[in-house]
Formats: sequence, C-alpha cells, structure tokens
Amino acid sequence: MDFFLDSTDLEEIKRLNSLGIIDGLTTNPSLIYKAKTPFEKLIRNICSEINGPVSVETVAEKSSQMVEQGIKLSKMAKNIVVKLPMTWEGVKACVELSKINVHTNVTLCFSAAQAILAAKAGATYVSPFIGRLDDANLDGVELIREIKKVYSNFNYDTKILAASIRTKNHVSQSAIAGADVVTIPTKVFDTLVNHNLTDQGLEIFNSDWKKSGQKIL
Repeated sequence: MDFFLDSTDLEEIKRLNSLGIIDGLTTNPSLIYKAKTPFEKLIRNICSEINGPVSVETVAEKSSQMVEQGIKLSKMAKNIVVKLPMTWEGVKACVELSKINVHTNVTLCFSAAQAILAAKAGATYVSPFIGRLDDANLDGVELIREIKKVYSNFNYDTKILAASIRTKNHVSQSAIAGADVVTIPTKVFDTLVNHNLTDQGLEIFNSDWKKSGQKIL
C-alpha cells in the first residue's frame, strides 16, 4: 500500500519525506487556504519535494472549466494528478481528461455506486472519505471493502485512495480492507510508530544492555 501525505505544510512535508517512505501527496482547497502561500508557488514547491503523485483540485462547477483547469494544473509539474468532484460534471471532466492521458483523482466518494462511475470514467484514483462516513455513524472502512470487491469483479484499474483519515486505526483498517493508497494528515502520520509495548520493550532492552557493560563500537 502506498502512503500519501495529506498536507500543504512544506516544512512538515520535508520532515516526513526525509523518512524515505512517502509515495505521494494530496491537497485540497481548504489545505491550500491554510498554507497562506501563492497557489502556483506552493504547488511547484510541493511537486519538487515529492517525487510521486501530487493531487491538486479543480475549483469549477462546469465540466468544460474543470477540463481547462485540469490541463493547466497538469502542466505545472509532471507528477500532478487532477482532483475532480464526484458530480456528473466531474465525471464528464474525468472522461475528457482521461482521453488526453491526464491523471485524475475523483474525490468526495461516499458510495460504491459513485466509485463505479469514477472507474467507468477512467479515473486514476477514487477517494472514499472514510472519516466523514464515520462521523455520520456509517462504516467508512466497509466502503473500502465494497469498492475493492466491485473493482476486483470487473478488473477496473482505478486505485482506491482512502481519504479523510482521522486515526492510525483508519490506516491499518484501510490496508486490511484492500485500499491501494491511504492519504494521511501529518498529525496522524506521526502516531503510526507509537505503541506503549514498543516503548516498554525498548526501555527494558536498553537497561539490560547498559547492565551488560558491553559495546558494539
């Protein structure tokens, strides 16, 4: 499974990317607003830091405008993926952009039926928002399972990108359910390594090593 960061904080992106395990990144208009940086400068800086796919969203209501914006975005950097909304206009734009080999990410997916539309339209990725489903007292991870089953039934190439990740449990459960990608906010990413039994075990090992009086170097 690929790990994407869900962030526009360039310093945090650089810090976590230095681990060597980040495969891509997603943005959205809300994250771009929080960055308080000129749009094109921000996107170019992120794309120069992240070697993998970087999703950037269109902000139009009509498919023709989405296509125009998508083409412009795709020219900013070779690793741009154009995010489109799960609407009929977004589906139409996805079809058109797919025809000219622009990679796409259909976002705000909340049902298997919507995910089928994204795949039929040629989307590179579909983004089910599992955290928002959980907020509505629905099972977000179950949606990942449903989409995985449908895509397997028909050999769709569209990748499942688990989004709206709230906890590290969302990450592991999305992996178990078969997501191809999970996009993780930096504050959640930082918690992935934590476990109290790991801390306890390490403390015991370090204490016993000191008592042994031995050295490696």
